[in-house]
Amino acid sequence: MTESTTERDYRDTLFLPKTEFPMRAGLPKAEPEWIKRWDGLSLYEKLRADAKGRQPFILHDGPPYANGHIHLGTALNKIIKDIIVRSHQMQGFDASYLPGWDCHGLPIEWKVEEEFRSKNRPKDSVPPAEFRAACRAYAEHWVGVQKAEFRALGIEGEWNDPYLTMAFESEAMIVSEFLDMAMKGGLVRGAKPIMWSPVERTALAEAEVEYHDRKVPVIWVKFPVDFPAAYTRGPGGPDVVAELVEKYANASVVIWTTTPWTIPANQAVSFNPEVSYGLYEVTDVATEEELGFAPYVKAGDKLIFADKLAEDALLAAKAKAWSRVDDINPADLPAIRHPLSGFDKFFRHSIPLLAGSHVTDDAGTGFVHTAPAHGEDDFDVWVNSGHTTQAIRQIVDPDGKYTDEVPAPLAGLEIIVTSGKKRGEAGKANNEVIRLLAESGNLLARGVTMIRDAHSWRSKAPVIRRATPQWFIAMDKPVHGGKTLRELALKGIADTEFFPPTGRNRLQAMVEGRPDWLISRQRNWGVPITLFVNAKGEPHTAALSKEQADKLNANIKAAIEKNGVDGWFATPDADFFEGTGVSPEGWEKVTDVLDVWFDSGTTHAFALRKRGIIDNATGQADVYMEGSDQHRGWFQSSLLESCATRGMAPYKKVVTHGFIVDAEGKKMSKSIGNTIEPQQVQKDYGIEILRIWTASADYMDDLRISDEIIKGTVETYRKLRNTLRYLLGALDGFSAEEAVSAATMPGLERFMLHRLAELDGQIRAAYSSFDFKRVMTLLINFVNVELSAVYFDVRKDSLYCDPSFATAKGWDAATAASGDRRRAVRTVMAAILERMLAWLAPVMPFTTDEAFGESHLKGSAPSVHLLQFPATPEGWLDAGLGKRWEQIFAVRRVVTGALEVERREKRIGASLEASPRVLIADKALIEAFEGESAADIFITSDAELVSATEGPAGAFTLADAPGIWVVPEKAAGVKCRRSWKYFDPATADPAFPDITPRDALAVKAWDKVE
Repeated sequence: MTESTTERDYRDTLFLPKTEFPMRAGLPKAEPEWIKRWDGLSLYEKLRADAKGRQPFILHDGPPYANGHIHLGTALNKIIKDIIVRSHQMQGFDASYLPGWDCHGLPIEWKVEEEFRSKNRPKDSVPPAEFRAACRAYAEHWVGVQKAEFRALGIEGEWNDPYLTMAFESEAMIVSEFLDMAMKGGLVRGAKPIMWSPVERTALAEAEVEYHDRKVPVIWVKFPVDFPAAYTRGPGGPDVVAELVEKYANASVVIWTTTPWTIPANQAVSFNPEVSYGLYEVTDVATEEELGFAPYVKAGDKLIFADKLAEDALLAAKAKAWSRVDDINPADLPAIRHPLSGFDKFFRHSIPLLAGSHVTDDAGTGFVHTAPAHGEDDFDVWVNSGHTTQAIRQIVDPDGKYTDEVPAPLAGLEIIVTSGKKRGEAGKANNEVIRLLAESGNLLARGVTMIRDAHSWRSKAPVIRRATPQWFIAMDKPVHGGKTLRELALKGIADTEFFPPTGRNRLQAMVEGRPDWLISRQRNWGVPITLFVNAKGEPHTAALSKEQADKLNANIKAAIEKNGVDGWFATPDADFFEGTGVSPEGWEKVTDVLDVWFDSGTTHAFALRKRGIIDNATGQADVYMEGSDQHRGWFQSSLLESCATRGMAPYKKVVTHGFIVDAEGKKMSKSIGNTIEPQQVQKDYGIEILRIWTASADYMDDLRISDEIIKGTVETYRKLRNTLRYLLGALDGFSAEEAVSAATMPGLERFMLHRLAELDGQIRAAYSSFDFKRVMTLLINFVNVELSAVYFDVRKDSLYCDPSFATAKGWDAATAASGDRRRAVRTVMAAILERMLAWLAPVMPFTTDEAFGESHLKGSAPSVHLLQFPATPEGWLDAGLGKRWEQIFAVRRVVTGALEVERREKRIGASLEASPRVLIADKALIEAFEGESAADIFITSDAELVSATEGPAGAFTLADAPGIWVVPEKAAGVKCRRSWKYFDPATADPAFPDITPRDALAVKAWDKVE
């Protein structure tokens, strides 16, 4: 050696981390390139081939609508699904993912209608086949757009062959499922009041409406008590009749309603026998001078109310004084007249008083105006009282206008404006009915109130209730083994596991109380209700023999398979009946289409069963995962359809996510400017940030997001990326040859293996229960607390300064012994890196694959995503060792606190300038350090552990760690010019007097190689 060792610069002899893995990710530019690489690698196909023969894990994708760009909610949904699928694939399952799209229904049809209207072509002027072709083209366009946007989220799946509800084979399968259900007797036809959108001219299901507040008129209306001729000649004699006539002279039953337009459809008034009623006579009213208008109520009016509501109603009518004349039993009233009976003979029909439990004395008058065509309770009380559905008056047409049957000036009036700038506002019907009631003398009072009412999810316009002939799936008819659909669905819910568990209660309550499933729609773009109906109104599935119906059904399915939905509408009726032995004469083709929820409810049939992904008869998907709103949507429609056709739920587990809100918990809205689009997040930060945000939040509840929250997620990403970068640098040149067995490792390394074993069990369990927040919390705490703040900090001296295995040629025994610690450190770091990459890969697919390509593992697979979570070797998990190191770290925490004070007071710089004296009362804590270097653990040059019952005055203590006292003394000796540790120069190698003996061994080995 020619140079003077006292002048040597030892920096080149340090084994500092070295890696090509950049600190800055450049995610916005890098992510699209990674997707291209995966596609070029045929990664998804390799995943399927690699997993062949493993236990299948099937997450069935709920189909989004093929209209419009994806938003943050749909991005969240797909990211959660991707994490579920990836994490199960890496846990040893064959976890495939088949994306799909809902391509029929009102959302798409509405957009196409708008396009035609913009070209001055109202929908009614467009040939149906042309309109359906435009809908199909529209859906195809948006499937392509959304596919690219979903792919940009890093979602792996069968993108080259997704399922589409508008594919001919899918439409044929939907028809097949419908006909199967109908053949089992689950189909009924009725004229129940359903939610009807005048703007869209179709029936709507509950899942297609949303509720908003709106201001509406409220009126109190008199139904005059009447005395039919037959009554005056009835039993009791003339004196009794005369008494009753006098009692009820000028008397009226009073109703209250917020839908004046339904008064012309009134056919009854309902009351509750359990409610107390009275006859009240008005004795004084407010004057026109007092009010500024003339009240409708008059002194001498006799009015019948529920007693609890009489005062409120009379005050609303501007009565000033009144008296209660008598008790009233509404069932004993002779008869009542329609309030417009004097206006036109159309209203001179019988108005019965019907008993109904739906009537309460909580609000209104205690009487309910009953129009069975326009309310569910009205319909039920009408039918339950023995009246027929055929007798229900249908006076509102599909456009929400009064029919010509209604006398002028009401005929043709709109209830809801259906076009133009005022679309969705109230039409003229309400005001005109109120005017006619006032002229008739039967309007008692009027006002305005706010109600929460149903609006179309698509047009945002209010909907009405309207009784029209519709097709229903019966909830309470036996369909399987004597079990009703409701019973089967409730059993399916009981057999399903829910995440979170509250989902079970929600879905169960909905199924328990839901009415029959309305499945018919009066639209154009959808799968047709493929039924022929005879003159009796019976569908062919019920009217024909099974052999005849089966043949007809086969012809129908063949037409749909060949030409899609147009096969139903364009094929001559006679062609369907060919070979059935049944004449097409007398049969009418149904032209309604199926509720789009029936389409999506059958996706398990053509996306999973027909493709052979699950067994056709008994198979179930492992998981359905959607937003919590799908308890009334896809979760429920899938459950009901599967139970109707197969008698069981289509899923084993149901996972739900919440909705995205801003930092203040407000719903995202473009109108208030608090939306964040996934495309912008990708452009500014990278989709990886959105994926980490998704996984780190409690997604089963509502999720908050804002620019500040995103920036916080960016910091989390940087910490995780820098940890991977540090590990890659620390493992530069590592190979399996360098690794050592766990049994030969120092205690700290064996403890780290123990922690990896613990984490492995915890992370697998969290992924299996879809608890990604738990996964991220475990990993982030591990990185921040155990790696960065402890293990990396403690072992950086060994990593940088111990002899490197790369210089092992010619090592003597002392150098080998010194170098074994570094080999153990790197072996453990390799195990940490391998597991961190695998555990994080489902959440951070881009960064982990990038890091994998820079690691010593890159030769094991083309991508990190083709790995599985590494198995934990037997012996790593050691509870006793874990407890011992908990004791060591408890002492270390007090020492670290003392050294922090010394640094703050500038009595020391680095912790290596210290040689703390640690006094400990609990001998078990001292024994925990047996075989370990306390100085290394404390990152000091020396340390002394002393048994003591009491610490000296001024010693550092922590209140939550009693019995530990630290005296932070200065380190003795000289500072090593290589490792900066203080040491006794008398122990130095004479050839290297300015560095520690350990450092001298490392430099000698370095020099031999160099």
